[in-house]
Amino acid sequence: MTISFPAKFPQKDKRHDRRRSSDRGPRCNERIRVPEVSVIGYNGEQLGVMDTRKAVTLAKSQGLDLVEVAANLTPPVCKILDYGKYKYDEEKKSKRHQKPNITKFKEVKFRPNVDLGDYSTKIRHGAEFLVKGMRLKLSLMFRGREMAHQEIGFDVMQRAINDLQEFGILETPPKLAGRTIMAGMSPRNNRAQKRKPESEDAEDMPMDDFEI
Repeated sequence: MTISFPAKFPQKDKRHDRRRSSDRGPRCNERIRVPEVSVIGYNGEQLGVMDTRKAVTLAKSQGLDLVEVAANLTPPVCKILDYGKYKYDEEKKSKRHQKPNITKFKEVKFRPNVDLGDYSTKIRHGAEFLVKGMRLKLSLMFRGREMAHQEIGFDVMQRAINDLQEFGILETPPKLAGRTIMAGMSPRNNRAQKRKPESEDAEDMPMDDFEI
């Protein structure tokens, strides 16, 4: 009985992948395949239509590269320049046009003996921050002998978190650092933001920190 083995698949040429990755970006020097190109000198001067090989030789004689900058024209337009610097500048431009994904951060400050009116105002502002997509820091600072009754401060913080949980998600649980209890909240998704906190002057509220 004859046993036949499956043929081996040809292995992928990794060198080919490296060549493909290096081919990204505009063509330069020997990668420019057309017979003639319109050449722009290093200082922007028009050198006219030239044989591609001669243009490449001219660029290399200056220690530079011939880079294709307008491939769709006939003949294509090439410029003599430093290709490495050209790529660096293009990447820098691309990053500059990308919008940074920055989340704004706001803080609402409490005191252990906060009264009901001030507490309601702070909660309303905290809810406004979360609704507008900002991360929220809650802080409560003890002064003097107030440190002897830390449980009062933790109760205030937990109450604030409970009142804001409709608009935000607790990221950092209340924690005492020195004389200050701190907690962090992040905004919920759009579904939770449909219901905004009740406030007659919500749009006129200053976006600053609040402290008694």
